[in-house]
Amino acid sequence: MTTPDATATDRLVARTAAGAVRGRREEDLTVFRGIPFAAPPVGEARFQAPRPPHPWDGIREAYAFGPPPPQEAGIQGRAGILDAPTGDDWLTVNVWTPDTEPDPSAARPVMVWIYGGAYKLGHSGSPGYDAQHLARAGDLVIVTFNYRVGIEGFARIEGAPANRGLLDQVAALEWVRDNIAAFGGDPGRVTVFGESAGAGSVAALLAMPSARGLFGRAIAQSVPGTYFSDELARDLASAIAAEAGLRPTAADLATVDPRTLTEAGAALGAKMAQRVDRWGQAAPTVTPFSPVVDGEILPTTPWQALAAGAARDVELIVGHNAQEFRLFLVLGGLLGKVTEEQATAVLRLFAPGGGAEGEQAYRSAFPDADPGELYERVQSDWLFHLPSLHLAEAQVAGGGRAHVYELTWPAPGAGGTLGACHGLDIPLLFGTYAADLGNLLFAGAEVTDEARALTANFQRSWTSFARTGDPGWPAYDPERRLIQVLDAEPEVRPYPEETSRRLWEGHGFPPLPLLDGGVRDRA
Repeated sequence: MTTPDATATDRLVARTAAGAVRGRREEDLTVFRGIPFAAPPVGEARFQAPRPPHPWDGIREAYAFGPPPPQEAGIQGRAGILDAPTGDDWLTVNVWTPDTEPDPSAARPVMVWIYGGAYKLGHSGSPGYDAQHLARAGDLVIVTFNYRVGIEGFARIEGAPANRGLLDQVAALEWVRDNIAAFGGDPGRVTVFGESAGAGSVAALLAMPSARGLFGRAIAQSVPGTYFSDELARDLASAIAAEAGLRPTAADLATVDPRTLTEAGAALGAKMAQRVDRWGQAAPTVTPFSPVVDGEILPTTPWQALAAGAARDVELIVGHNAQEFRLFLVLGGLLGKVTEEQATAVLRLFAPGGGAEGEQAYRSAFPDADPGELYERVQSDWLFHLPSLHLAEAQVAGGGRAHVYELTWPAPGAGGTLGACHGLDIPLLFGTYAADLGNLLFAGAEVTDEARALTANFQRSWTSFARTGDPGWPAYDPERRLIQVLDAEPEVRPYPEETSRRLWEGHGFPPLPLLDGGVRDRA
């Protein structure tokens, strides 16, 4: 990291509503890290909606990322996710701006990144989210931020609002609205973008009344279809609290250090697959956290909201990768080892219609697929493919515009077995091939000119969309279904997963229910 010239540091100061911050010059960018956008959510503020940041006097040095929110240990390939400062100031933003010094008159487009991680992991300081390459490619301002994950952010507990992690995201976007001009950004040209749980968050923000007007464009990369009903979320929270020997209330859970409480969520996650009878499709995901359709903060699912026109004024890119679930097969040691019994079980659980009928529909549609291919296909479709496509279709039905893509370029790591798997779009978009999941996806492989060309294409399309609303390919319509296929030779053609699309036609992705009646006793 370049050390700033001491004589130039006074020019690297921006003034926010809470106080002045000093960034540092890093080659041709000015970077600010760890700026509070909300007060530390501890003490009386724990499990509550975010509160305004505490103001400070003088100039605060914004050189280091803020501490990550409390969370479980990272998955393979993301070992660096917690390599960051410790402390309670979890809710911070980071800004990359091309200005030699912050220029309030520059009014550049702004892109705001929301990280993924199954709603239980994530930190904006992860090296895979280093935004320097993207900021340079588009000559725009990039913002990343932390939000509460896991129990702190998403457990549905008594005495606390639902969806606190989403409320953190709204607070971060309000900070952008109120402060980004001081960093050379235009608060009237904000694009939110995110992947996996970050894309699910983007979809939720499109449906949330409190987020309206905070952004005009959105990019959702691999939208997960998992939104919890209130009953399911409360039941899972009861089970989490029971792991800690507590009731699912803010008062009880606040007696446990937030860094220790994560163990209760991890313990339940390890057991969830045993409770398909109660938690249904949520059980095999091994994460007891998702946005909750609580009727207030998130009134309905994103598909319902968009179809009703809730985001018709927001321009949208949404898409997915061709072999999303392959990543989890590899990480779970199941690639090439899936049995006929395992394939039957997941087909009956996840295929639309469920049961033997759903299983047979998939087997008939893919007659040459072996058990492993069926196992992967139905879970890719249920979890990412069709939720993403249906979000675009809902946006169009509600009078809005959407552009759809599919990434088909295969990851070169792990001997080429990963395909175009979940998460591959992150190192390609950010150009961070040797960080986080990139360590797995590009392991032992040269970063070729082909990969770099695909990165340039990603960055050109995403930043062009942020600037003009046009990513470089046609808007999606339900008749022609033209999308951008991102590969070594990108092309525009009809949606490639037509067989799956037909199987899922008319499926609404409702909130996941609690199956065996009511909330477990919380006494």
